[in-house]
Amino acid sequence: MEGCIFCKIINKEIKSEVVYEDERFVVFKDINPQAPIHLLLVPKKHISSINEISDEDEKFLDGVFSVIKKVATDLDFANSGYRVVINTGKDSGQEVLHIHFHILAKRRFSWPPG
Repeated sequence: MEGCIFCKIINKEIKSEVVYEDERFVVFKDINPQAPIHLLLVPKKHISSINEISDEDEKFLDGVFSVIKKVATDLDFANSGYRVVINTGKDSGQEVLHIHFHILAKRRFSWPPG
């Protein structure tokens, strides 16, 4: 989608620190980290939010958790624990209208969040 910052990162129009990439997803470091490790997993297909996922998109998104597990293992935080967050809509704090998964690690998190 034109103007989407994540689409520009996916298309290499904006530089980012990518830690993982395949044909469907890219994982990069968040520029405003909320933890020592704060990554964003973004599907390369533009989907605005959970509310916009179609049946076709569900198939496209298959493998999200495998990628998260792989990144957590490769970057050595799988065993110590991590949090995965998906914000949907402005009241949740979704700032970029392109579905994305925050992966946060290397600090203790409290409950309930924010």
